[in-house]
Amino acid sequence: MRRITSLVCLVVLSLTATAGLAQTPAQVTLAPAFSASQLLSPPTQSWITNGGTLYNQRWSPLKLLNRDNVSGLRALWRTSMNSGTTPGHSGQTQILSFEGVLYVSNGANDVFAMDVESGRILWTYHGNPDLRAGSPIGRGNRGVALGDGKVYLTQADAKLTALDQRTGAVLWTSLVERWEDGYAITAAPLYFDGLVIAGVNGGEMGTRGKLRAYDAKTGKLVWTFFTVPGPGEKGHETWPQDSDAWQRGGASIWQTPAIDPELGMIYFSTANPGPDLNGSVRKGDNLFANSIVALDVRNGTYRWHFQQVHHDIWDYDSPNPVVLFDAPYGGKSRKALVQVGKTGWAYILDRVTGKPLLGITEKPVPQEPRQHTAATQPYPVGDAIVPQQIDIVPEDARRLTGSSEIPNGGRIFTPFWDQPTMMKPGTMGGANWPPSAYDPGSYLLYVCASDRISNFVVRLPLETPGPNKVYMGGNFTQSQVHDGGVLAALDVRTNRLVWRQQWREICYSGAVVTGGGLLFVGRADGRLTALDKTTGVKLWEFQTDAGVNTTVTTFEHKGKQYVTVHAGGGAFANGKRGDGIWMFSLDGKIGPVPVAAAAGPQRAAALPVSSRAGVADQGEALYKAACVACHGESGTGGHGGGPTLVQGNLDVAQIAMVTLQGRNNMPVFRDIYSPEQIADIGAYILQRLPSRKP
Repeated sequence: MRRITSLVCLVVLSLTATAGLAQTPAQVTLAPAFSASQLLSPPTQSWITNGGTLYNQRWSPLKLLNRDNVSGLRALWRTSMNSGTTPGHSGQTQILSFEGVLYVSNGANDVFAMDVESGRILWTYHGNPDLRAGSPIGRGNRGVALGDGKVYLTQADAKLTALDQRTGAVLWTSLVERWEDGYAITAAPLYFDGLVIAGVNGGEMGTRGKLRAYDAKTGKLVWTFFTVPGPGEKGHETWPQDSDAWQRGGASIWQTPAIDPELGMIYFSTANPGPDLNGSVRKGDNLFANSIVALDVRNGTYRWHFQQVHHDIWDYDSPNPVVLFDAPYGGKSRKALVQVGKTGWAYILDRVTGKPLLGITEKPVPQEPRQHTAATQPYPVGDAIVPQQIDIVPEDARRLTGSSEIPNGGRIFTPFWDQPTMMKPGTMGGANWPPSAYDPGSYLLYVCASDRISNFVVRLPLETPGPNKVYMGGNFTQSQVHDGGVLAALDVRTNRLVWRQQWREICYSGAVVTGGGLLFVGRADGRLTALDKTTGVKLWEFQTDAGVNTTVTTFEHKGKQYVTVHAGGGAFANGKRGDGIWMFSLDGKIGPVPVAAAAGPQRAAALPVSSRAGVADQGEALYKAACVACHGESGTGGHGGGPTLVQGNLDVAQIAMVTLQGRNNMPVFRDIYSPEQIADIGAYILQRLPSRKP
């Protein structure tokens, strides 16, 4: 930890960001400087922090909506934000609610204050980040923070902005890091005790991760913790001592931390080291990548860590938020935490000491000397959320020479080098960023996860790192086998599954559990569902107009319980993009959207044809906005596991057909790009990507 002030760019009141008023802001009640007890109180009449409370449990004690009456839930209103629907944007916000007003952000970094009862927009702020800023795996914004009369927003251009809660006017902006160097911020900031805390991402861009805390009133930097330690700092010995690999060591932070005010500690988990898939240049365990980390919340000093994956080469990072809880172990109540990784395991630790509460065993794993693979990996005692080996060999898998088998049976931690190697879990996990929910009454953790087979291979030679340049070190593509989703309930006292169900698509939505016996979770096809939290049986569903790939917010207002969610779709889940905020109550009169409309244009319709040949120069920007997340910057595979575009006999007609209609996990772009723009993308793929073939 060190104090740094040189990177703070403080702008007070004079910023020229857009804040437009649709009506008088008089109805906005200013939030206080919330105390620790207020931020720990289970959410009832408001939802004032990203995880519901500082413990990130996403549990509501409300019972006005319950198993008996949820079937009568209808939409009360839908409000359009008129932004955030272009390719590269994802709808991932957790909506905040306070005193009859919602505070909403979207992937375009726009913020809205909305009236709870009518959906009217009270004010709007447009973040307008530079279009070159943001993660190569798509732009998402996971929500705002609220406190002391301000709304706090993190942006794709790695800025932290404070807005006047009454009007949306900018009060101050601090530069957390330079987007020109590859940094971005996706996770919602956290307000606590006069601080606003935010972590950066950019581990795929050759950056060094960090968590920073700012003065909530002024925007001045208070402390910084580097998730990749430098010389003289604890953990630096786990990086090569004869190189500067640590300066590009990744370990991003993709979620909002949790805080235990009594212990004075803040908890978060980190992403993969960099370069992501190539460990040849970073020998060692690579702390604090793939770790759960605890710090002193007042000054950012290190307290403890637990590394979940040593020397990660599989993108098995930990974007799912850390959840704090108290539960009995060995006959007495313990202060605990749980984090579910892309490995598919839940890691359950004593949050005072960081030690496992149920046992985590180091086991030998197969080796690849060129990757400097770790000799052992942590195996938690208990059940995995998702399958961790391939039971039936896909037809497109590389076999061992002279055999029908694949390397190591496609098990977790199978090493790879320059030959494509399949395994489970794949690149989506396990559990990804969509938050899990915890029910303190039953000790059940509800986890949304994916069952995917991915192909891993290093890229040779290793690319040269540079400012705002992808630095992955390899490719991963999706097998020709369909993905599946897994929704599971896990007893944290035993780390054993209580129930688990399989979906036909990946489970890519956060969960909220209630005292009324309900578990709310969205679907990529646009449905919002309520399940019986005890059994997983579906009790209600409602078809919205776009993918529900985020988390609901629920609260009581004037004696009635409301549920609100952003139907925005986005990258990876093949959900149709949208700009709608939906509000539900038992008084709602609006019925579900017809399935055909929610799914987008019908594939049977005639395909539009471009009136001209594609122009590769014009297609480059479109490709980077829409295609990089899944197909990669070089067309050889990205985080979404899209197939390679630099091999095979692709032509303009094929590219146009798939882009217009969608295929497998690829969404439909027919209502987003014109035929001429799609022709430009095709020209870029055919004329430029083959020359980049590794």
